[in-house]
Amino acid sequence: MLLLYQNGAPPSRAVQLVAEALSIKLTLKYVDVLTKEQFAPEFLKMNPQHTLPVLDDNGFILFDSHAIMPYLVSKYGKNDSLYPKDLQKRAIVDQRLHFDSNILNVRGAVIVKRVFLEKKRDIVPEQLQALEEAYEIVEKFLGSNKYVAGNELTIADFSFWTTITNWNAVGLCTEDKYPKITAWLKRMSELPYSKFNKDAEDAFKATWNELMAKK
Repeated sequence: MLLLYQNGAPPSRAVQLVAEALSIKLTLKYVDVLTKEQFAPEFLKMNPQHTLPVLDDNGFILFDSHAIMPYLVSKYGKNDSLYPKDLQKRAIVDQRLHFDSNILNVRGAVIVKRVFLEKKRDIVPEQLQALEEAYEIVEKFLGSNKYVAGNELTIADFSFWTTITNWNAVGLCTEDKYPKITAWLKRMSELPYSKFNKDAEDAFKATWNELMAKK
């Protein structure tokens, strides 16, 4: 099974982490978005949206991490714990995935794009405030739960985990401000494959700090 991915990007990393959780062996192909490999004709034939990651499962092509992760669990999971078959539990997971796709990831990506691609060296206050509002909603999602969609680990946690650990490069998530997110991040860090996410987080922060220093 082939995964075309963007190095360090939360959506690609989320799929890789789900594969780790399911013991699925992926063949990885790195796509360099900075040199616009995602616009190559052969890539656009697979994914006209020119986004990553893209999964090739023996000729079945699927893109968008929020679609790929449910597919992997549904086809290869030994049980449905990561993506429940119970309609109400699944609906909550789906809602969280849409929240990540449309709000949490997007609001952080705007800030990161400004620094990485537009070569700006400041954060627009309104953009930071919008991201903080998204974090406040995540705090409410967690509430008294252990995980973002309830008390069981699901694929929604992998999306939130990779997104938030990247956006934390801006120094947003502090224990006093977001205690539930902080506790949840600690819980996620205890997973056996957490080093993969931590290494990517550290690399992203190092790049962010390097770019922000070039003022």
